[in-house]
Amino acid sequence: MTGSTTDRYSAGEQGLGYIYQARLALLHLLQLPEDTSVFLEKDDDLDFIDGDGGKSLASLKHKAVGDRLTDLSTDFWKSVNIWLARYKRDGRAASNLRFFMFTTGKVSAGSFLTRLLPDQPVASGDAATLTELANAALAKSTSPLIGRIASEFNELSDPEKQDFLERILIFDGSPRIGDIPATIKDKYLRTVRREQREFVFERLEGWWNDAVIKQLTGAKTEGIFGYEVSDKLSAVAEEYKADNLPITFRGKGPADDIDTENDPRLFVKQLREIGLSSNRIRSAILDYYRAFEQRSAWAREHLLVSGEIDEYEDRLADEWNRYKDVVFEKLRDDSAEDALREAGETLYNWAQFETGKIESLRLRTRVTEPYVLRGNFHILADSKPEPRVYWHPRFLERLGKVLGVAT
Repeated sequence: MTGSTTDRYSAGEQGLGYIYQARLALLHLLQLPEDTSVFLEKDDDLDFIDGDGGKSLASLKHKAVGDRLTDLSTDFWKSVNIWLARYKRDGRAASNLRFFMFTTGKVSAGSFLTRLLPDQPVASGDAATLTELANAALAKSTSPLIGRIASEFNELSDPEKQDFLERILIFDGSPRIGDIPATIKDKYLRTVRREQREFVFERLEGWWNDAVIKQLTGAKTEGIFGYEVSDKLSAVAEEYKADNLPITFRGKGPADDIDTENDPRLFVKQLREIGLSSNRIRSAILDYYRAFEQRSAWAREHLLVSGEIDEYEDRLADEWNRYKDVVFEKLRDDSAEDALREAGETLYNWAQFETGKIESLRLRTRVTEPYVLRGNFHILADSKPEPRVYWHPRFLERLGKVLGVAT
């Protein structure tokens, strides 16, 4: 936690708990077999369902540094109260439930709860049973809350109490919310180059949070499976290979409304000159936006090799120039405006729909997202003081007259 507050109405701790819940679920789903699924806020904070249908209910406790779990800690007994209700509902000893508590705190050395920690040695025959230890702890409590929980617990027979308690595991010293990203990056992103792990994690967690929201809002009714996490992580990591780049602006658009009639940018004026419809101009503006923002994102993440974009633009401009000469070859000085516009649209359509088939015009071999190529042609068409590509055969002449640009 980054700070503390004395305001007893503060929602900070509760909000932190919800974020912790999602992050810890992601971490554990990476650790568990891929056929495991997880539900959030169903029977407990987290419900893990294994491939055989076994269910583990997990309570999460993100505590202050130095917090200790003792015999009568309300954190433990509140979780017991939830688990008792599920245990009774599902047939008691006949149920397939297990119960986990993940806490950032530590179990006190003298507490009977140490018997519920993982990898504890089997108790000797003369040691007190878990049932006896729990009964003794509850008998010492004067808390009305724990008293009510004790009443629920005492509805079980002694064998049922022992069975119930043997299903509980406490994982103390669990990672704190701020430590989970580093744990995931260090353990599960080792095949990703070190300088890219932060960006891969951010992409993975963004996808994960969206999946969690869909589940909590009912848009996704089934659990989130471990193999879904593995598949997403693999797909994101692939985008950071040497022959690829991450595509993160698919489907995105500018914050401001698109005004195809009044947009003053040079590449838009070019499209009006060849008589494109408003819908096609709108698509072009989106491609420009996505390509421009994508290039900026790649630069921020240091994914581009020095001079790579300049070399790419040179390839596009050279190919455009070759095809332009073919399309404009039969035009004459006195060609009608309709013929000029038709030639310009032919050239534009080639750039939009045919160049994507040419592997040598990809920024990198596996970067096949259409908006990258299309948008970069628009960036070239928007170059100042003079566009590096144009569509209308007379556009440079007209631009010179309007803007005073030498042609």
